[in-house]
Amino acid sequence: MRSDTDMLRLLLDLAERDERIRLVTLEGSRTNRNIPADIYQDYDISYFVTDLEAFKQSDRWLQHFGEPLMMQKPEAMELFPPELGNWFSYLILFKDGVKLDLTLIPIGETDDYFAQSDGLVEVLLDKDARVRNAIVPSDRHYWIRKPTAREFDDCCNEFWMASTYVVKGLTRQEILYAIDHLHEVVRPNLLRMMTWLIGSEHGYAFSVGKNYKFIQRYLPPPDWETLLSTYSGNGYPEMRRALTVCQALFRQYAKAVAGRLGYSYPAYDEAVTIYTERLYVD
Repeated sequence: MRSDTDMLRLLLDLAERDERIRLVTLEGSRTNRNIPADIYQDYDISYFVTDLEAFKQSDRWLQHFGEPLMMQKPEAMELFPPELGNWFSYLILFKDGVKLDLTLIPIGETDDYFAQSDGLVEVLLDKDARVRNAIVPSDRHYWIRKPTAREFDDCCNEFWMASTYVVKGLTRQEILYAIDHLHEVVRPNLLRMMTWLIGSEHGYAFSVGKNYKFIQRYLPPPDWETLLSTYSGNGYPEMRRALTVCQALFRQYAKAVAGRLGYSYPAYDEAVTIYTERLYVD
């Protein structure tokens, strides 16, 4: 696999030689000093160009970066509608394992880019001195944020309502329906609540990472093991147990958050628990 120095040199060499490329930025985890560096990090690069359509006419220019194992062009797909407006991106996995996410942006949309940036940006090349103020990458956008009383209640409401859908799927023998609601709604709200308690205990000046990947650092080992147990198993008894464990953890953490922040924990927890237990029996 090519080194960071080699890959960044390739990316800048092309930009320096091509007059259509006026500005180059690096985004994502490689700009975040709080993320341990490793060989699996993508290179999230943006080229700000004067003629975007000319680049799109052929992919041959991308060979400058190496031999691809696979490439995806999200804005050229039909099944998945594009989401970047006038921007165009290439997601490239090279044969040596390097992953490049390269986005072409019209130079006229530079201000819009920085206005909507998440803060994890580093300017690598600026031919026209367009970026007048110093850019210091920061993951502040992803820091844990103290929930309002309404947000806290919304999280509780969503968790317990979705729990009834999981039970309904299990009692109907529709396990994929149950699994989907557990994985996509129930557990994410449990993780959100856990993060809120972590923030209330440790402050709100850090992030637990994308997909909560660093949450283990802040959870008591028994709670971490209990949380992990909800990911295993694919049968009906296992799914029922996973939901019951999620409910117990959510109750524990939500009550702790309510106590620390002075919020009210909803009484419908008990009613929904009784309701779901009755469905299991029926």
